[in-house]
Amino acid sequence: MIRHRISRRSLLAGTAVTATMLAAPAIVRGQGSALKVGVLLPRSGAQAGIGQDCHRGVEIAGPILKDLGLPDLQIMSADTETNVEVARARAEKLIADGAQLLVGAFDSGQSTAIAQVAEQKGIPYVINIAAAPAITEQGYKFVFRNFPTAPMILGDAFANQKEIFTAAGKDPKTVVFLHVNDTFGTAMQKGIGAVLPKFNMPYTIKETIAYDPTARDLSVEVAKAKATGADALLVVSRLNDAILLTRELIKQRWSPMGVLSMGPGWYEDQYIKTLGKMSDGPLSFVPWYDPNKKLSKALEGALAKKYPEIALNTNHIYTFEALLVAADAYKRAASTDPKALADAIRTTDIKDNVSTGPGISFNAKGQNDKLKNAAIQNRGGKLVTVAPKGATNATAEWPMKPYDKRG
Repeated sequence: MIRHRISRRSLLAGTAVTATMLAAPAIVRGQGSALKVGVLLPRSGAQAGIGQDCHRGVEIAGPILKDLGLPDLQIMSADTETNVEVARARAEKLIADGAQLLVGAFDSGQSTAIAQVAEQKGIPYVINIAAAPAITEQGYKFVFRNFPTAPMILGDAFANQKEIFTAAGKDPKTVVFLHVNDTFGTAMQKGIGAVLPKFNMPYTIKETIAYDPTARDLSVEVAKAKATGADALLVVSRLNDAILLTRELIKQRWSPMGVLSMGPGWYEDQYIKTLGKMSDGPLSFVPWYDPNKKLSKALEGALAKKYPEIALNTNHIYTFEALLVAADAYKRAASTDPKALADAIRTTDIKDNVSTGPGISFNAKGQNDKLKNAAIQNRGGKLVTVAPKGATNATAEWPMKPYDKRG
């Protein structure tokens, strides 16, 4: 984790932004009895696009929670600015301003900092998205995560890949692994070494190439990957670098058998809109939603109504479910007392949910260890779910169509 210094001017400016956000209306307007939920997201900085997308999950949650018979939530929003130390400062500010429960923050490094604050202050913290395993291995009593850890993501990714390869009757024999060198990417890289041997995969990794997620030129990395002669590309990316990598694949005239992504970037709306027909084909093995669940259809409909140009994705799903956990716990606890809320979250048992798997519950470490991940594919400007069996709405196209054959 890289620790960033914050200038006094930056901190004051951020505080002003936070104060402005606190003045925003709650997603469900309460009359003095609403649970005050501090939502921390990177709505500016390198991860701004993803943080803003997560916030859309907050915006559409209110009416759905109300239809489920759940109590009011008063949202107190703060921007982490894609900065670990800012995330820590914002968490402390939200608690000082009366937040009774925290939600956030997409990024593992920022979420780790918020978890430390929440535990110290004794305020429940529900992580929406963050995969670094260590977060729920600290013995925390107030930290809960309804999102899979890096090893869980990897395990399901390999299982879903084998399912797709078997159905298509064509295996890649070698892959080259490119990954961002941030907290999430590094955790995934370490996890691969531990998990891959257990799945007897048909391919071997010829080379591992790390890069900075804020890089503006990845031509060297792609050239190096192409030179390995690997059949397919295995990646852990973010949005901006996924676009850069694709453009370099096209520019350098390299069409691997497929792109196997285990993280964000390749399935996001901005990726698809920016690249058009060239965005088709990548397979993303990610925490996703079961398109056949009733609540998934409700969430998808609510997003389509408010943002007709945006497709439902991980950012919306797990941010919404974090608020679902908060509202459900508040209803059962019938109290805003932090300890009572934390006790209620520990006994969460939500079957009517959105994400793939049997539902939402937490083990003794505060981790939902029953979550399942899915395989999704970009297809004609849309996303379809192609694995695992029983939670799909399409069949995978493998290998993907070469870039130079798309007209």
